[in-house]
Amino acid sequence: MSEYTLDQFARFIDHTNLHADATPSDMGKLCAEARQYHFKMVAINQVQTKFCANLLQGTDIHTGAAISFPFGQTTIAAKLFETKDAIENGADEIDYVINITELRNKNYAYLEKEMQTIVTACHSKNILCKVIFENSYLTKAEIQKMAEIARDVQPDFIKTATGFGPSGANLADVRLMKQTVGEHVKVKAAGGIRNSDDFLAMLAAGAERIGTSSGIKIIDALKQRMTLDHLTTIQVPRDN
Repeated sequence: MSEYTLDQFARFIDHTNLHADATPSDMGKLCAEARQYHFKMVAINQVQTKFCANLLQGTDIHTGAAISFPFGQTTIAAKLFETKDAIENGADEIDYVINITELRNKNYAYLEKEMQTIVTACHSKNILCKVIFENSYLTKAEIQKMAEIARDVQPDFIKTATGFGPSGANLADVRLMKQTVGEHVKVKAAGGIRNSDDFLAMLAAGAERIGTSSGIKIIDALKQRMTLDHLTTIQVPRDN
């Protein structure tokens, strides 16, 4: 059982706009909202990195660049270039998508090399690295295998989904990922988390970061609940 303040809840959230048609005005709004609510990070397409990093300069809100997004179907060299370019442009965190084709081929050595390459590039610059599985395309055995690889390589997070696949995060997958990866790697739940009940359930299942475009709605709902019940914290029991 853990207890969290409203600000601590906000710090679990990666405030997200990954739409292909997002404008500078949209990015400005995203960053302003992140500052207002004190979210942990803005999750954006890689091309928006420098723009958002400049807007968030001097704050403790991270700029998170999505790499090989949303399909993951680029070479390791291409993902590495994208990663390094994002870091050079001010990214504090990297979320990259695995090569699902190679997972289907059971080419685990490739996937380990891919993960190690991106994690090393991030950690050499003290940048957080998250690995997106896109679970809706994977079997439970494939999710577990990727978590086992991550347990060895040790990125900072493994992540459920891009939000652009057939489905998003579910509690069973979050539990499986956390149980497999252990305590040295965290789990990020993303995709379809749109209300405070789902948010709290993902935390209870073991997620330690939540990617959502509904962060404002979630925090406002939690604030209302705390105000009505005269609470300064909300307890979240772990269910795994």
